[in-house]
Amino acid sequence: MATNLNIKRPSWVDEFRSFIMRGNVVDLAVGLIIGAGFTAIVGSLIKDLFNPLVGLVLGGIDFSNVFITLKGQSAPTLEAAKAAGAVTLNVGLFLNAVVQFVIVAFAAFWVVKVMSSMQRAKEAAPAAPPVPTKSELLLTEIRDLLAKQQGG
Repeated sequence: MATNLNIKRPSWVDEFRSFIMRGNVVDLAVGLIIGAGFTAIVGSLIKDLFNPLVGLVLGGIDFSNVFITLKGQSAPTLEAAKAAGAVTLNVGLFLNAVVQFVIVAFAAFWVVKVMSSMQRAKEAAPAAPPVPTKSELLLTEIRDLLAKQQGG
């Protein structure tokens, strides 16, 4: 036995749909996706390029393996300490995150700076004079003819 249930959709569903489809929300979503990709690039920059150079300058220290063992057996690497069940304070990983944040913030600063200067240049550009309408042209012609008649 089939029954026809008239289930009314809550009003917030339509509101949510219109909210999601707004242009600025879609732009925000695109920005987040690009930001996530950029963060992955910066993470690789820190892990694969920056840390080895810092380690070389500091005498072979692997920044990601700078940690303090709070509880448990001490180990030479962070992975070994975690595998042994030690509780660690991961100073190196935190410093990596701070450096990564600074690089992302610096890049975002330059993107905003360039976009702001482009916006200012666009606003400062002289606007083209408005094209007169047919009515305005006709009125100008009449004005000039009347001025010519009164003056001559």
